[in-house]
Amino acid sequence: MAGVTKLELRTALGPVYRDVLPYPPRNCTADEVPVIDLAPMFSKELSDRKGVAAAIRSAATNNGFFYVKNHGIPKETIAQCKRQVINFMRQPQEKKDLVDSRKYSKYYNGYLGKRRAQISRSETADVRESFGFRYSPELDPDHPMAITEIPEEWKGTAHLPNFQKDCIAYWGSCLTLARRLVRVFALSLDLEEDYWDDKVTHPGADGVFNYYPPRTTEEVENNFVGLGSHTDLQLFTLLWQDSIGGLQILSKEGQWLRAPPIEGTLVVNIGDFMMRLCNDIYKSTVHRVTNESNAERVSMPFFFGLNFNCVEGVVPSCTSESRPAKYEPISCGNWCQMRFKMEREEFLQKEEAKKALAPSATVVAA
Repeated sequence: MAGVTKLELRTALGPVYRDVLPYPPRNCTADEVPVIDLAPMFSKELSDRKGVAAAIRSAATNNGFFYVKNHGIPKETIAQCKRQVINFMRQPQEKKDLVDSRKYSKYYNGYLGKRRAQISRSETADVRESFGFRYSPELDPDHPMAITEIPEEWKGTAHLPNFQKDCIAYWGSCLTLARRLVRVFALSLDLEEDYWDDKVTHPGADGVFNYYPPRTTEEVENNFVGLGSHTDLQLFTLLWQDSIGGLQILSKEGQWLRAPPIEGTLVVNIGDFMMRLCNDIYKSTVHRVTNESNAERVSMPFFFGLNFNCVEGVVPSCTSESRPAKYEPISCGNWCQMRFKMEREEFLQKEEAKKALAPSATVVAA
């Protein structure tokens, strides 16, 4: 088709390309991104849980995105966390820099400033700020432990009342939900419900709080993105988004679809590692964010994967003589770190190259 463009995506194994149709984004339909009711997931009846599993399988084999309602995370838990994110992001820059992820954390935890990352090679630097942290056993609601040492990403937030408490309350609720949801994912792949239970005892469970300020005139004129086109890395992502909107997904046909906020829901999407485990039956779908409003936007994704050192290959229900495994086993932790390291090193190399091209203020004798 005339006008189709190629979108380059960064992956841990090198670049891949997706076709993009020459049409403007449009709102998704209920068939493209359905709303799934999770209430039956909490039922004692296996048949009820299998009903949810069937709905998830249908969505995961289509565009790999769906909304969930009746997910069990209290509204006030979400609201308190959002307030804390706003309070943190509205601070003076020097306060946010107290937890700079590139200065204080070797695991990329803490604060990342506006236009300090570029997740997509073929788009602009990302016009977002974020605060992130990773799984720690001390924070796990299923087996909490005494906190022996405050991680660096929290030390610089002690002046914000209840910041750590409210953020971890939301994160812990997401972790509890994800552990229920991964059992339904197992059912959806014709596995035993407890197939992954012993593999998510100390999981990849990353909390990230994204803040998208309104774009400047320069950023609008140059089509800056809030967060560039990418796929997520782990099993699946739970996303709460505020009422502003801005999330877009690339359909399997190559059409950009807006996934507008729906009150009372979370968005769930398939990650790359899940796509590997199920031999590409489920789709890890490209998505991006642009805040085109004149208001600040907040989103709170939670990225869920297997235990960091758990080496896992394609699951047995997704292979056959006619459909052999496409992927070798790898740990979820190594899979994620490969791309994190690549993204960080490429961005820093670009920044150094810009400095080298910048005009010098050195005075040279004639």
